[in-house]
Amino acid sequence: MPETTSDADLLAQTAIAVREAGAVLRERFGDVVRYRTREELMDALAANDDAALDVLRPRLTELRPNARLVEDELAGGALPSGEWWVLDPAEGNVNHLHALPEWAVTATLVRDNQPVLTAVHLPLTGETYTARVGAGAHLDGRPLHVSPTTDLGLSLVATSQARPDEDEDVVRRVGASITAMLFDALVVRTSVPATLHLLNLAAGRIDAFWQFAGARADLLPGALLVTEAGGRISDAEGRPWTPQSESFLAVAPGVHTEAVTTLSR
Repeated sequence: MPETTSDADLLAQTAIAVREAGAVLRERFGDVVRYRTREELMDALAANDDAALDVLRPRLTELRPNARLVEDELAGGALPSGEWWVLDPAEGNVNHLHALPEWAVTATLVRDNQPVLTAVHLPLTGETYTARVGAGAHLDGRPLHVSPTTDLGLSLVATSQARPDEDEDVVRRVGASITAMLFDALVVRTSVPATLHLLNLAAGRIDAFWQFAGARADLLPGALLVTEAGGRISDAEGRPWTPQSESFLAVAPGVHTEAVTTLSR
């Protein structure tokens, strides 16, 4: 596909690619995958990643031959200039291994450090969430809108574990934030992966999501979906969020101030 292809056409083709990769992972889904050591766990995770990447790499390279691929879903920070595909070939991979349904395939095109389009496919439900800058967020073609709620006390909120070997200070901050939200919000959900919470936020099913630390592949797809669905993105202190930020907050606009106040306690 030539570099002059419109972003709208590019998004349509990206959605096809994540569906094809998702079909491969769906065939691998079933019984719990048993492991006895960290090495066996990492091998099982890598096998799923590789199966999906075998589909995504050639499809996305054909779409944008000059775009580079980021395949390390735990990487963070800014990218060099130019176009990059930020991929999480098996978002929620550990859930897949444990025969849990919360996993997805994501592909996000980043242009000069700004996400311009994203496609997230949930193979077990067949749903595909897409967003493009200036064109809104959609679920299988239907527009998405964040919740109109204005009361954190009536809100469902969620957070996610950034990584299993997180810094102790970050882990303690996560625990303190959950406790604070238990006092101020209606219901607090805690699970991985982050992307699925952000899909729910974009669809108006939950009202806020926060995370400390985190990686590009965890947050960029959902950040674009939430923004294009009318939500607000910042760090936990209310400042503009970038991939270099130490925290992330996505909310329905009506509860942003309350959420920042709670997380700052």
